[in-house]
Amino acid sequence: MATTTLLQRHAGEGETIAEAIRDCLDYGKDPEKTERGKYISAYECDPATVADEFLLAKASYAAMTGREQKKENDVLCYQIRQSFYPGEITPKEANRIGYELAMRWTKGRHAFIVTTHTDKQHIHCHIYYNSTTLDCTRKFRNFWGSSFALRRLSDRLCLENGLSIVENPKPRSKGKYRNYGEWQKERKGPLSYQDRLRLAIDTALAERPADLDEFLNLMKRAGYEVKTVRGGGISFRLTGQGQERFTRLRASTLGDGYDLQDVLSAIEGKEKRPGRSERKISLAVDIQAKLAAGKGPGYERWAKVFNIKQMAAALAYIQDNNLTDYEQLAQKATEAADRFHAISEQVKQTEQAMKTNAGLKAATVQYAKTRPVFEQYKATKYSRKFLAEHEADLELYRVAQAEMRSLLGGAKLPKMDVLKEEGRKLTAKKKQLYGEYQKARRDMQEIVTIKANIDTLMGYTEPGRKQEKER
Repeated sequence: MATTTLLQRHAGEGETIAEAIRDCLDYGKDPEKTERGKYISAYECDPATVADEFLLAKASYAAMTGREQKKENDVLCYQIRQSFYPGEITPKEANRIGYELAMRWTKGRHAFIVTTHTDKQHIHCHIYYNSTTLDCTRKFRNFWGSSFALRRLSDRLCLENGLSIVENPKPRSKGKYRNYGEWQKERKGPLSYQDRLRLAIDTALAERPADLDEFLNLMKRAGYEVKTVRGGGISFRLTGQGQERFTRLRASTLGDGYDLQDVLSAIEGKEKRPGRSERKISLAVDIQAKLAAGKGPGYERWAKVFNIKQMAAALAYIQDNNLTDYEQLAQKATEAADRFHAISEQVKQTEQAMKTNAGLKAATVQYAKTRPVFEQYKATKYSRKFLAEHEADLELYRVAQAEMRSLLGGAKLPKMDVLKEEGRKLTAKKKQLYGEYQKARRDMQEIVTIKANIDTLMGYTEPGRKQEKER
């Protein structure tokens, strides 16, 4: 699970632009927080000189475009804070996800640096990206709702990587979202020392220590004092946090999976941590069928990544739309399909009315042009000579008359002005309907695709029925 915050960095009063950039970047690169720079990555810049490179890009932008902003309004760089749930991720993995978030968010157009801090119970990333593009011709344009868009992107990345997300974040007063501390407090209450110890153990084991000594060193780096007790037992105490007594590493105190033998088994790779079991799911792309058809291992790798992303998008969709059970999803898919077909039918009816209107106008014009010829033919008492001389015009008259009768169906012929006005209204109606038609089609395609992926994920062939699987 990750929470995100998007911040703008300006130069403060009495502070130069260079000082402002260096101050925020130096905080992110703090060796004590990043384990001596171990968890720092960068794109199109050097972590050692990133501040100077950001400043150079801004100077180039001013020289190339001639545009400058007032110091108090100029955004020097943007900062993203991405915080993960304690014990759920390793620093290395957090840095990788932070890098991917920055790359997707900036679309590779801005230099950025990702620093992962491990000095808190929750691992978190500070992402700094230059407000000026790499070609120094434009600046990042922040937009209304950018924080929401960033959260959605972060949630999708978490789902793609098997991490939890904050489900249905509720806004507080004045439309602001609760911060991580507020959400966690309401969700679980303050963490006890035992909760913190369990999370620290999970985090240390996630680093895959080679032996018990390395595991204990990781616990010490996490702020725990280690004490060996009689009989070979181990106890921990969190330093500097007010904990007075040591907590014994045993299942009777910390729960199943937190006995010394459990930890040793996890270090040796013989036992998986509680709650870390892998799920086997049916994938949206039938990989086996494609491989049997001649696709190679490259396709298999692509298909697996594609399927994971599709499932992540499906889960994000049902959470964003508060679809709490399968029946709601199925109903929404049915409603979307019904709406699409209803609008599609309206479009067809409107197009048919437009066709009738156009045909009637054309027949009326042709009838008006050829009627004088028919009147003359009638006046000659249907002379064969006149017929031979004007046969083409008389044929057009008969065709126009037959077309009008067919289209009117016995109704009275409207005036041409009425037909033209009706044609304009039908054109406007079709334009409006076509916009609704396109939206309804996109909505239907989206929800039907989501439902199909959820069906594959859950193993359903019909609503509420599980597909029989071969064992």
